[in-house]
Amino acid sequence: MADITNAESISSEPQARHVIYCGVCSLPPEYCEFGGTAKKCKEWLEAEHSEMHERLYSEGSPPLPPWVLLPPSPPQISMPVHLTLVLLGPKTAAITASLSTLSVDAQKRAQKDTLKKEARALAAEAKSSEAKKAAKVLIKRVERNKRKYVTAVSGLEAHGLDLKKVAKEFGKKFATGSSVTKTASGGEEVVVQGDNSDEIFDWVVEVGGVPEANVECVEDKKKKSGG
Repeated sequence: MADITNAESISSEPQARHVIYCGVCSLPPEYCEFGGTAKKCKEWLEAEHSEMHERLYSEGSPPLPPWVLLPPSPPQISMPVHLTLVLLGPKTAAITASLSTLSVDAQKRAQKDTLKKEARALAAEAKSSEAKKAAKVLIKRVERNKRKYVTAVSGLEAHGLDLKKVAKEFGKKFATGSSVTKTASGGEEVVVQGDNSDEIFDWVVEVGGVPEANVECVEDKKKKSGG
């Protein structure tokens, strides 16, 4: 009696089912028509599983059950494909194909956007390079009262140099006052106490990396008042 009960309980348990997957699209052959390789899938099935091919594609074969057909408007699902397959069963064949198509389109758009950004970056870099080639650094020795001088340096920012850092560096190098000040035109320049034109010229070329042809030294003498 116990053996009969055990046999009945075993037979009532779910049995494993052998599922065939297409060698082309990797979906069950019943859903190959929803992918983009239906013709190749059909040829593969005929060669590998002729009986199943005949059952699915022969004339007069019974139509697929209603639950295989796509719903009028598939729900918007945001979850991994393998999870949708578990939850939705056959419906996900077409949904998966749609998601794959959207993914490819999204990748194309992303690639296109990346190329545009790279092109803009290259254009900006080329423009900046041209601007650097034309930008002049002006080292001006300005005479103050009683033959005292200051050295004003302008145009460094066009070559990527930080004016505050340069002013600090000059202050340490020459052990004197050095600061960033406004110019009459609204720009900024580094003003160093004392006549340091030659040393600043060398620093701008050797340390600042500015081409020598782009550096110019001038002298701005104080006009003497008529007596």
